[in-house]
Amino acid sequence: MGDEAVDVKVLPEQVVATPEALELIRTLSREHGPLMFYQSGGCCEGSAPMCFPEGEFRIGSRDVKLGEIGGFPFYISPQQFEYWKYTQLIIDVTPGFGAAFSLEGPGGLQFHTRSRVFAEEEIQELREAGRI
Repeated sequence: MGDEAVDVKVLPEQVVATPEALELIRTLSREHGPLMFYQSGGCCEGSAPMCFPEGEFRIGSRDVKLGEIGGFPFYISPQQFEYWKYTQLIIDVTPGFGAAFSLEGPGGLQFHTRSRVFAEEEIQELREAGRI
């Protein structure tokens, strides 16, 4: 009794970060404390992942929390979610100056979003879990 294995299904992650992005996240969190991320949907900063000190960006009631990267929440607007829901967002780092409002902006590196389309079985798992 109590020794039975429990089969826990691990859902595909909807947002992940590369080792380089995780290193930048660690650096920024040491300097700024807890962080939060928001996938920009265009306008001024283009379509870039934005990094803020936790609570510095107001999350809307309809915004979707995709997951966490580096232990910090990652959100996306409902409109962007509809566009990206069948893909895994891969947050990476590239040389350059990030978006003006994002914490990494002045540091010579910027967060960058890549993506991959989920396989059919991953899409089904996410549907069954109510994630898409």
